[in-house]
Amino acid sequence: MADIKSDELPPHIQLIQMGRAHVVARTVYAAAKLGLADQLASGPKSAAQLAGLLHVHAPSLHRLMRALASLGILTERTEQRFALTALGDALKTGAPGSARASVIFSGNPSSQSGWDHVVYSIETGRPGFEKAQGVGFFDYLAHHPEEASLFSEMMVGLHSQEPAAVATAYDFSVFGTIVDVGGATGNMLAAVLSHHARPHGILFDQPHVVTDAPNLLKARGVSDRVTIVPGDFFESVPTGGDAYILSHIIHDWDEDQCLTILGNVRKGMKADGRLLLVEMVLPLGDIPHPGKMLDMTMLVSMGGQERTEVEYGSLLSKGGFRLTRVVPTSSAASVVEAMIA
Repeated sequence: MADIKSDELPPHIQLIQMGRAHVVARTVYAAAKLGLADQLASGPKSAAQLAGLLHVHAPSLHRLMRALASLGILTERTEQRFALTALGDALKTGAPGSARASVIFSGNPSSQSGWDHVVYSIETGRPGFEKAQGVGFFDYLAHHPEEASLFSEMMVGLHSQEPAAVATAYDFSVFGTIVDVGGATGNMLAAVLSHHARPHGILFDQPHVVTDAPNLLKARGVSDRVTIVPGDFFESVPTGGDAYILSHIIHDWDEDQCLTILGNVRKGMKADGRLLLVEMVLPLGDIPHPGKMLDMTMLVSMGGQERTEVEYGSLLSKGGFRLTRVVPTSSAASVVEAMIA
């Protein structure tokens, strides 16, 4: 029987499949949480062989593995043994792209709790996460270091194509000092410095966020060109930089908070400096774009938003900047360049 393309299905079936997409997500989450791919790394195994190691019910584990095989993550061999596919191999701990960390963070109860209140977010414009947890998203992470590390690892994996694309698309060689505001573990800054030999960098983020940065910067071979400065961009940012990168920072916050951040950057930067926002600039109309679904996550989890070029221009103007250009990259993100107005 020939495969039926999704757009050839009746509309009601397409909608039902969209509504039940969480079944797939939760199934993959279970595999990631159990570390199933790690257990299969050495070769095919059956549920009976793994149940004791994983402390689970063998028949139920078999059903999970059978479902994962239908998704292409595993493949069934003889004697009810299952092996990893190339897709499943990417779910191992430490595999390039950090898929396991991303799936675990996205699927854990705290992350999911915000989506339980998605209608509340649409009714009020407030984050469902805050309603569920009683604190804002980043305040929550500050008190849950294990989840904060997962989040940082997820960001590296989720935006894995962006740093190299940004470093290639924009000419950073004209700058002496680049300040990466809210740069977390330094993934973006490391890519920029690796591609451009002249600049030095300042990595600026909260103390609990930059704890993993030294190892990443050393692994990328740029640790001798980076100064790590802990701090809070709602209070101030390092002064005197030629360029200030804010990679997926502005989209995290509501407008008043964005203007506070932009105001602090404006105070810190040189008069002829550049503000560089790395964000998913939304296209107009019905054009599909990953940023349009990410925008829903911003609403539900953090209270932030993705924006169009016009909306970025308006926000920057309110913050005392003028948008000079938008530089597309080979990834879904663009570089929104601005100067002090």
